[in-house]
Amino acid sequence: MKCKAAIAQVDCRIGAVEKNLRHHLDYIDRAIAEDAQLILFPELSLTGYTLRDLAWDVAMNPSSSDLLAPLLEKSRRISIAVGFVESGLNHGIYNSAMFLEDGEIKNIHRKIYPPTYGMFEEGRYFSAGSHVSAFDSKLGRLGMLICEDFWHVSLPYLLALDGAEAILCLTASPTRLSGEGTQFDNQVVNYEHHRTYSRLLNTYILFSNRVGFEDGVNFWGGSNITSPGGEMISTATLQEECLIYAELDSHEVQRARRFSRHFLDERPELVLEILRRQLKRK
Repeated sequence: MKCKAAIAQVDCRIGAVEKNLRHHLDYIDRAIAEDAQLILFPELSLTGYTLRDLAWDVAMNPSSSDLLAPLLEKSRRISIAVGFVESGLNHGIYNSAMFLEDGEIKNIHRKIYPPTYGMFEEGRYFSAGSHVSAFDSKLGRLGMLICEDFWHVSLPYLLALDGAEAILCLTASPTRLSGEGTQFDNQVVNYEHHRTYSRLLNTYILFSNRVGFEDGVNFWGGSNITSPGGEMISTATLQEECLIYAELDSHEVQRARRFSRHFLDERPELVLEILRRQLKRK
C-alpha cells in the first residue's frame, strides 16, 4: 500500500440522494485534482443520517441502482468509500458502506452495531450486519467499519488480524460539549480511540465524520488520519466542510510492527480457545 488518501468531511441533506450525489462528485473531482487515489465519505453520506421511515424510500440495491453510475465511473480514477442505505435481498434495510474501484463495487460492509440508546434509534429502522472482513483493493488490503462498530474492540481487532493495513471508519458523530463547554466530549474520546487502536493494531485509521445539522442534531466533524504508530497525521477543522489528505505507506505499518512486536506476537488461536470455553459456561 502506497497512496494519497483524502477524507471528505461533508454535510448531507436528509433523503436528497441526487443532491448529495452531486455534492460527492464535486469533492471527488477536487480530490482527483490533488492526485488523491482514495477518498472516504462519512456514514450515510448519500442519504443523510436522521432518516427514520425515509430509510425505506432511499434504500437501494447497489447491484442494480442507476444512481451509482456516476460514482462507478469516477471510481476508474479514484477509489471511493461512501455511506448509503442498502436494500438487502432478504428485504432488510441496512446502514452500509460501499467501496468502489475501477468501475466496480469491491466491498460492502453492513453496520453490525446500529445503536438504539440515548438519542440513537437506528435499531428501529435498520437490521444489523453479521459479518466483518478485510478486502483487497489495488491500493492494498483495507477494512471498513461504521461509527458504533468502532466502539467494539473486537471489530478493528478482527480486521487487523485479517490483514487490513488501513481501517476506514465512516461516522456521523453528534456534538457533545464537556462540562466546562471548552471542547467536544466525542472529539476527545474518538481521538483517544484512534490513537489507541492504531498503536495497538499498527494500522492506519481513517475517520470521516460529517458536519451540519439534522433534526436539531449537530455533527462536529474533526475527521482525521492516524498513523500505525498512533500519531494523528492529518486533522480536519470542526463544524466546517473540508478535504484533508495524508500519504499511506505499507512501510510505515511494517516499521511499526517490527519496532514493537506486540501485534506480530498476537495469538488469535488462544483468544478463540478461551472464548469457546467462556461461551460454553454460559
